[in-house]
Amino acid sequence: MTAAPALRPESWQLTDLLDRAPGLHVLAGTLADLVDEGHPVVVGTADLKYSNGLVRFQERHPERYVQFGISEQHMVSTAAGLAASGLQPYVATFASFLALLACEQIRTDTAYTRLPVRLIGHHAGITLGFYGTSHHATEDLAIMRSIAGLTVIAPADAAQLASALRAATACPGPVYFRIGRGQEPDVYERADPRFEIGKAIAHGGGDDLTIIATGSMVHPALGAAAKLNAAGVSAGVLDMHTVKPLDEAAVLDAARRSGLLLTVEEHSVLGGLGGAVAEAVAAAGLGARVVRHGIADEYALIGPPTHLYRHYGLDTEGIEAAALRALGR
Repeated sequence: MTAAPALRPESWQLTDLLDRAPGLHVLAGTLADLVDEGHPVVVGTADLKYSNGLVRFQERHPERYVQFGISEQHMVSTAAGLAASGLQPYVATFASFLALLACEQIRTDTAYTRLPVRLIGHHAGITLGFYGTSHHATEDLAIMRSIAGLTVIAPADAAQLASALRAATACPGPVYFRIGRGQEPDVYERADPRFEIGKAIAHGGGDDLTIIATGSMVHPALGAAAKLNAAGVSAGVLDMHTVKPLDEAAVLDAARRSGLLLTVEEHSVLGGLGGAVAEAVAAAGLGARVVRHGIADEYALIGPPTHLYRHYGLDTEGIEAAALRALGR
């Protein structure tokens, strides 16, 4: 078989993009480190090793890497078989393809069987702005959290991704990781060995408002809270990195203190983090108000992600404005 030619340095190539995506370095590096430490990790991707940075894992551990080609459903089913044989498979592709196209395989082959498959949906939300509706993943949280036995994690940045990947090695069932394009601003300085799946991280308390954010929205939510506090609004932030199982105790504590919860997610306002928080508050019989901030019940526009964030109010200024509207100010 003839080897595929290497990408030419003078061409536009994805390796250049990887140099600007520290989160993808962390993804590949952490998984490779887990192999070095003796974990039975195997990694697969669906023809996207440059897009998700797993080419760097392949370079360190080619014997633990599988290139599945454009066959996402086959990849998930094969990962279930690998898990059944005692391995810990991590398989990655665009979140839109993983959560939607391979939903049946995730449900039936991994969750129903309770196998420790780790599913990495990268470029989630609207991070693939120019690629359009087929590549936007604004329904995946709703779909994945509805599957019984599936843990759903959306790390805020590269350091938290490393923490979550390590914490998941002890998780007995399947896990869905929702990550961006690896260029998210830093929220945390380093990986935290104390990171707990299902345990939210509080960034201050708010007497007037608590912003509950997940994934890429934690950084701008913190910026919005800082501006609100400077303007005399008492606002706290909960980093709800685990959407399922939801940290209901943290949600209910915030509801009792603030009385107003603003959920923020790079996702439809239907069924995702906002839905999970509203369900918890309603089930507890609390009178707190829940305002969901994200993408309305529509298909996202096509354009640069930064423009889309501004359009949908998913930047610091947009979240601040949503909070002030919710407060009636």
